[in-house]
Amino acid sequence: MSLIHELEKLQAERGYLSKDSLRELSHGLRVPLYRLQELVSFYPRFLTEPPASITVCVCRDMSCHLHGADDLADRIRSALGEGAEVSVEEASCLGCCELAPAVRVNGVPARAHDPSAIADAIGADGPGAVARGLRSWVCDPYARPEGPGAAGEYEGLRQLIAQDDPGAVEALISTLKESGLKGMGGAGFPTGLKWEIVREEPGAPKYVVCNADESEPGTFVDRVIMEQMPHLVIEGMMLGAYAVGARRGIIYLRHEYEAARAALEQTLADAQEVGWLGKDILGSGFDFDIEIFLSPGGYILGEETALLEALEDRRGEPRNKPPFPGQRGLWGKPTLINNVETFAYATAIALEGAEWWKSQGVNGHAGLKLMAVSGHVEKPGVYEISMGTTVAELIELAGGVSGGKALKAFAPGGASSNFLPAGRAHTPIDFDSLAEAGSMLGSGALVVVAEGTPMLPLAANVIRFFRNESCGKCVPCRDGTQKSVQMLERAIGGAEPIDWSAIEKLNFLLSETSICGLGYVALNPLISVHEHWTEEVPTA
Repeated sequence: MSLIHELEKLQAERGYLSKDSLRELSHGLRVPLYRLQELVSFYPRFLTEPPASITVCVCRDMSCHLHGADDLADRIRSALGEGAEVSVEEASCLGCCELAPAVRVNGVPARAHDPSAIADAIGADGPGAVARGLRSWVCDPYARPEGPGAAGEYEGLRQLIAQDDPGAVEALISTLKESGLKGMGGAGFPTGLKWEIVREEPGAPKYVVCNADESEPGTFVDRVIMEQMPHLVIEGMMLGAYAVGARRGIIYLRHEYEAARAALEQTLADAQEVGWLGKDILGSGFDFDIEIFLSPGGYILGEETALLEALEDRRGEPRNKPPFPGQRGLWGKPTLINNVETFAYATAIALEGAEWWKSQGVNGHAGLKLMAVSGHVEKPGVYEISMGTTVAELIELAGGVSGGKALKAFAPGGASSNFLPAGRAHTPIDFDSLAEAGSMLGSGALVVVAEGTPMLPLAANVIRFFRNESCGKCVPCRDGTQKSVQMLERAIGGAEPIDWSAIEKLNFLLSETSICGLGYVALNPLISVHEHWTEEVPTA
């Protein structure tokens, strides 16, 4: 029994979760009412009041802020006029930053440059679906008829199973290690080493979890992979399961990603039908199934242990580490967790080999990288590049800075990465190079900032996001982000300068005492703006 699933089902039936409905569910499931209330009060997906027939969620975060979204919700309300039975709500990043300023109308994403057009679309049964054509990707070995994937999808798994030899699994892990593949979710932990740790960990059952809950402003690579290459993600999970000895896999999916969900469900059904999932796969005795778990919402659930808490029907608050999930993860058992992009690349490397992967890089770097590009660029979207491509080259691929303006700043790894000035745009895109430049690759989300953009309001926007998305478990994070936002808002409003000594103390406190990465990075935007654009930060 999953309490979260039961709450979702009840909400789908009745539209929202009233007090009477929760009491009824508590009685029917024979669980204390407080267990349901603690979930409903934590997860933003659960509604306790009747919703409007039409809900417009308006993104207020980083990429949309750069496209004038600060007052977008008010402008849409004005365009709708008095008496409109439409709820217009500000929301954290919607995962469609290439549409900035973005909205979702009853879950359907749309660009909202013109509030009147959005109002007209709502009056005409809502905006149409955004057209996203299929593309050819170098990282997909099944897209090339002459490649090792010519025999058909899941060829990497077929070859592994056919060998029926523990040495084949060890060879796969060695290949991943040799390739240098790191986790693409932000931490950059070596993939082969993680698989090896879970494989060698005693205990059963073991689990494989795909973290598909990307929610950081500027980040939408995983969404595109799941929409266009879901087979790579599923095969990567299969390979991981065979390697570590798991029989159950879970895709922890952001609930707004309806198109990705549809693509994954179809691919899973196809795999089940032909025997790639289920019991005794290819007559090998290997049993493995994958289910999709829809996240009940919240940026913090991208943190792997908070995700596990949600899977176990608890509030999604990060755990203390160690132990790590590879040692004691889901239900206290060894659990392999990678994100969407990492599993997809593992599939490619299993088929093509470590040398092929390394050869895809340029200028002494290894591998490929999918980068989400948004902000002030002419052609925002996801771009597949060779590791070692410079930031400036990627911006050119995306059509250059909007309106032909000069580049002022960029964040190379999403909201949690430090802003860097235009003078560092020739930095190669890879883990070490960006770290040396003073930032990080992070989630692989390049946010471009044009000359003329005030940096302090941008930093405040990002810190406000972290404040809003803090789970509240750690007092320094919960109160420290709020205190920082208050100081920034007073400074931007001209009331008083920022007490920089207090900011430095707060940054140290958050980075040293927070349980998860949100607290570690929450003040990075302001710290980097103060470093590179000191004249824009009034301090005392």
